[in-house]
Amino acid sequence: MNTVTLASPLALVLGSALLIGVGLCVFRLLWVFLGIGVRAVWLGLGPWQTGRSDRRVPVVGKGEPAQLGYWWRQMWVDAVSAAGYGMRVVWTAFSDPWMGRFVRNLFHGRRPSGIRGSSPGSRFWMVVFVAPGVALGALLGASLATVVLGVVHAVFALLLGLVWLGCATAVPVLRGAERGWLLVRRVRVKCPYPGCYQPVPLAVHRCPTCRAEHRGLRPGRYGVLWHACACGHRLPTTRFGGRGKVTALCPHCDRPLPETAGTTRVVHAPLVGGTSSGKTMLMAAMVEGLHAWARRGDLTIEYASADDRRTAGDLNQELKQTGWAHATTGGQPRALMLTVGRGRRRRLLYLYDPMGESVSDAERVRAQHYLAHTDGVVLVADVLAEPKVRGQLSADDAQRAKAARPSPQGPWETYQRLIGELTALAGRRGRLSVATVVTKRDVLDQLGSLPVAGARIDSWLEEIGLGNLVRALGHDSRSARYWAVSAHAATGTGPLEPEQRRAAEPVLWLLAASGLKTGALIGPADQGEGR
Repeated sequence: MNTVTLASPLALVLGSALLIGVGLCVFRLLWVFLGIGVRAVWLGLGPWQTGRSDRRVPVVGKGEPAQLGYWWRQMWVDAVSAAGYGMRVVWTAFSDPWMGRFVRNLFHGRRPSGIRGSSPGSRFWMVVFVAPGVALGALLGASLATVVLGVVHAVFALLLGLVWLGCATAVPVLRGAERGWLLVRRVRVKCPYPGCYQPVPLAVHRCPTCRAEHRGLRPGRYGVLWHACACGHRLPTTRFGGRGKVTALCPHCDRPLPETAGTTRVVHAPLVGGTSSGKTMLMAAMVEGLHAWARRGDLTIEYASADDRRTAGDLNQELKQTGWAHATTGGQPRALMLTVGRGRRRRLLYLYDPMGESVSDAERVRAQHYLAHTDGVVLVADVLAEPKVRGQLSADDAQRAKAARPSPQGPWETYQRLIGELTALAGRRGRLSVATVVTKRDVLDQLGSLPVAGARIDSWLEEIGLGNLVRALGHDSRSARYWAVSAHAATGTGPLEPEQRRAAEPVLWLLAASGLKTGALIGPADQGEGR
């Protein structure tokens, strides 16, 4: 009885000591395993050295030479792999060194370092009390550390989900904002090159570093605000972020687009007339006229590309040397592109100069696909080509008219072959504005057989026998206006600046219809405007 009585308090004391030791051991090892796990998770998020490879990062595919956005997939891969790595390291540390070496040494009467106990009593203490306590403490500590890390990972996953949701929401918001901005400003990009003329909803952008072509440079899975090219260069995904500064190509023909194509409303203005009606010279006069207005400070003019500057320069050089422009040849025309600004507004002007044969029959007109994008037409009227007009000329005037190289096709015939196909190509956009420009006025002023072209060119056209053209324009077009211009006086050597500015008025009128405030620059004369 006495032995049992004495053993009970001793067992209680020893059990309490063991529990206290295990508790302290658990508390201590909890922090040890937590430290091991947190450090492992941190290292698992690496590599932390630039240039080191990482198998978790996918290789850039051939379709789009850009890395997938970190938010789209990689952050989940990194988080899962780092969390799994942290858990594995905790239980690896529990297995070895804690259970595999430390606890094993204790059960064999050795210290955790492997040194044998100095006395039988100390070895007995380590085997009976310390070893079980450390084993139990290590198991509980690793388990609690796993639970704590699991809770932290769950919170971290929730935060990552919020980040993913924010990025996924930002993608349609940014796309919608850009789309709305384009709709409000009525910016519709069209390819200006012959054989293409296709709409360009999203251009191909070329990386300035490695020249790789990105066909999906917009907010999406490759990045919200920028795409990381395979070479590492960052490319902005929105016009607001500066995407317009990146070289853009047409996705259909892979030819370069002007820098302002994606940010500025485009106005398509073809010059339509028969062969030798004076279209090319009139276009040169119009361009020079725009520059004349710019020299006065009323406009800002820039060529959209170096090719446009070169084309205009070659044409002016030809006019200065010969006084004439060669007839337009080839197939469909490439647009001459100019950025025209007044105040804070700008327009990208596409001037088309097709060869006269393109309007010789309906089939050829239908082949002029750029007409589908037309905002307004410049009808180039060589009245000397009209049989009714030539019949009124005296012999001397007929010789002067012949020297002016009249077109084989009169303006009324040109208009008849154009209007039906043009209306079909324009489709739902309805009737178009038509600026009718009578060319070769310097010759017309020398013909005594015809009345003098005064302020009302529409009335003058009716007087010389082209009333049917005026009436048709008033009926078929949204609005019509008339000018008489001498392209010879506006180009070549010694051009007259007032005539240059006058030659630019038809273009300024079409630009004013698009919302550019150029109407105030048009003179009060020739107010033959209908509807």
